[in-house]
Formats: sequence, C-alpha cells, structure tokens
Amino acid sequence: MIGRRGLLTGGLAALAIPHALAQGTAVPDGASLTDGAGRTVPIPAMVQRVFAAGPPAAILLYTLAPDLLIGWPRALSSEERDLLLLEIGARPETGRITGRGNTANLEVVLALKPDLILDSGSTRGTFASLADRVQEQTGIPYALLDGRLSATPKAYRDLGRLIGRPEDGERMARASEAILTRVAERIARVPQGKRPRVYVARGPRGLETGRGTSINVESLALIGAVNVAGEEGGGLATVSIEQVLAWDPDVIVTIDRSFAASVRDDPAWAPVRAVREGRVHLSPRLPFGWIDFPPSVNRLIGLLWLGKILHPELFPEDMLATARGFYQTFYHVAPSDDALARVLAGRE
Repeated sequence: MIGRRGLLTGGLAALAIPHALAQGTAVPDGASLTDGAGRTVPIPAMVQRVFAAGPPAAILLYTLAPDLLIGWPRALSSEERDLLLLEIGARPETGRITGRGNTANLEVVLALKPDLILDSGSTRGTFASLADRVQEQTGIPYALLDGRLSATPKAYRDLGRLIGRPEDGERMARASEAILTRVAERIARVPQGKRPRVYVARGPRGLETGRGTSINVESLALIGAVNVAGEEGGGLATVSIEQVLAWDPDVIVTIDRSFAASVRDDPAWAPVRAVREGRVHLSPRLPFGWIDFPPSVNRLIGLLWLGKILHPELFPEDMLATARGFYQTFYHVAPSDDALARVLAGRE
C-alpha cells in the first residue's frame, strides 16, 4: 500500500489548492453546447455540483475541476485515494447511470441536486438515447462527451465551457494535446512492417481482451502497435488459449496482477512468443489504470509507458519524471519517488 506519508515530495504537509478549484463564472441564459453525440445541451447558468454517470466521466471531471465532483460511481480504495486529493478521493459512492455495477436510479440522482450530469465514452445511439431520456425525465442538463483518447482535447474544452471554466478547460486540453502530439510525431517514424504485435490480457486467466476498435485497447493503435485481436469484431470478448497461441503476439500487456504473476509458470502459455521471450508487462493501475480500467484520460500516461516498452529508442525519457509531471498536472498531487516507483512496478 502506498501510504499518505510517502505521497508528497519535499516534506510538504499539504498541497496547494490546484488552479482547477477556482470558482466558475456565470454564463448567459440560453447558452448551449453540442456534445460528442451531436446533442444540444443547455449550459447551466452556474455549476457547483456535477454527477458523473460513470467512472470515465468521474476521472475526466476530477482532472479538470475536482471540487465539482459530487461523488464517485464506486467508492475508491485506500490505494487509489492515496494518489488523489484527500478530500475529493474520500467523497462517497453515488452509483452510475451507464455501464455495469451499481446503478443510480433517477430519484437518487435528483436527491443529490446536481447542476449537470456528465458522461464520457461511447457516443453511439444507445448512450445518446439514454442521455436524452435522463435529461428529459430529470430536467438536468446531461452532456455526453466523446471518450476516445484522440478526442480528449475537445472533451476538456467542452467540459470547460459547460462548467463555466473555459480557461481551465483550455489548459487541460493543451496538456493532453502535448502528449498526443509527442506520441504521434514519434510513432510516425515507425514503419508499418516494424510495428510490434500486442495482446492485451484482461482477467486472472488473461483470456479477456479488446477486439477491433474497442475503446479498451485503442492505445495500441496510437502507440504504433498492432492489436492481434484487431481483425475480430469490436468490444470486449473472451477468447481461448488456442486463439492466443495462433496469434502468437510479440508482447503481452496485462492489467491483472494475478495473471502477470502466474503466466510465466503456466505451461499452457509457455509456447507464446511474448512469454518465451519475457515480454509480459503489467500495466500500472493507480490511482487508475494506465491502459484501461476505466478507459478515460488516465490512459494518456499509459501511451508514454507503452512507448517506453515498445519503442524505447523513440521514448528515452525517464518514466519516473514523466509520471511525476503527469500526476501533478492531471491528479493535482506530487507523489514521492518511492510512491511512483511502486506504481510503476505494479505494487500497492
């Protein structure tokens, strides 16, 4: 466990209030915004409380305006809270409107009195229809922002407008653009025929993965890798070990600690090239996953981590320093070297 004592550098007892905690400004009556699904969303005159419809939205909001987050779709663990602002990380579980897990009914949402409901992720029809229905039934503006990594800068700018903090939205948009641009410029140098073939292993058996253009594995394409499951239909799916053997990936990236700990001694996985060559990598996961789980802006740092693994000659930066800068900008905390080393090693 990463203790609070080991979190801050320089002997700091507390962090300065981040710029994102500044009060928003009122907007003109009748103002609206076209969200990621093409829906017209009225912009509230003043936003002081925001209900996050799911984990990706909660993380997006926390990084821009943590003080506005009413609570988390699920209560955070002590390990997660240790790498976030103390008071914000300890906010209660509110449930979620989208996805699996605790589902908040609309009476609960109304009782929390949000000025805005925020969702981030897929903008396909199912989610757009849900947003329309909830907005109509509650009378609360419901914004659905595009959760793809490439759309992160626009999501920040749109959220900044929605909450009356456009300057902060622009600041975070530029921070995310800097990462995406750095990655794109370097990956452009990698010939198509030289791109590593990667399998993303989810679950304790490593047999759940993201297929096609699933948002859960979109980092691979951005970092110049080939998803071995990419030719299959999109979304998360359970596959067989025989299928993984047929794919024979060069690299395996996993988000599951138990799988990472057991795969090297599992005879069923022994023939896989990535296992034979010792190229199985456990993704950092605190306070949120660097590759997935959930698929939100937390994956930006994962692009740089993947770059270091897959293209070390193109990403010579020190990962500890890179992570520290990311945590300061996006999570508003200054972890110690020891805390970050434990995160990078996949330890808690």
